[in-house]
Amino acid sequence: MRDRMIPFFMPYCTINNTILHYESIRVTESASEKVILLFLHEALGSIPQWKSFPKDLCSALKLDGIVYERQGHGQSSPLEEERKADYLHRYAYEELRAFIQEVFSPDHKLILVGHSDGGSIALLYASKFPEQVAALVTIAAHVINEPQTITGIAPAVLAFEQGKLARLNDFHGEKTDALFFAWANTWKSDEFRNWDICKDIGNINFPVLVMQGEKDQYGTKRQMELIQENVQTPCDLILIENAGHLPHLEQKQNVLQVIENWIKTHTHRNNLYI
Repeated sequence: MRDRMIPFFMPYCTINNTILHYESIRVTESASEKVILLFLHEALGSIPQWKSFPKDLCSALKLDGIVYERQGHGQSSPLEEERKADYLHRYAYEELRAFIQEVFSPDHKLILVGHSDGGSIALLYASKFPEQVAALVTIAAHVINEPQTITGIAPAVLAFEQGKLARLNDFHGEKTDALFFAWANTWKSDEFRNWDICKDIGNINFPVLVMQGEKDQYGTKRQMELIQENVQTPCDLILIENAGHLPHLEQKQNVLQVIENWIKTHTHRNNLYI
């Protein structure tokens, strides 16, 4: 019923004095009023940085969606404390958990679509709180801190310091510096060097699609393999050619088609649209 749907009229919610900004995507004709796509952005991401990808995917699948900005990002509240090595766990177990309880009905089933940090958060959340998760799509997710990840951060820091990433200010405003260095400094820290969430994602037993660009500067395909090795269910791995860390933007039509075909394949097999 439409009165059980997500509240499309409220772009903000407050959780423990933290304001979280989100946007709703409502399709003209929904294939299911129970299944909702929830998009989780990257480490330096925000709603507009997804561009048209969420709307295009919702349209292709005929499913409504929600895109939200974590604390420290976009129009959400700024970061209030220094990040620790468990920051992705906290985003998953505390913020995302509370956001889902606040915005969604218990009857909703979620297809989580997470990019980079958002993919890692989706994996952590889905393993600990699987009750409302119907399926999971990760794009460039990390489960370990690889040498390539740390190597990839160095040129990003240099570019930021030289003003070449100034457009981030358009998305995060006064929060930009704090957000950028919270990301860069955390991943380069000694405390984070052995970060590994493989044991934390072992309870996932629903359909999982794992995608990554073949030229991803922040991770190798070992990330994909480790996800496949540690979840309980068979999952599909797709390496996107001619793409780096943003395959959903660099090869958007290809990625959209892959996800659409994959979701539709699992629709009846796993009763996603009931």
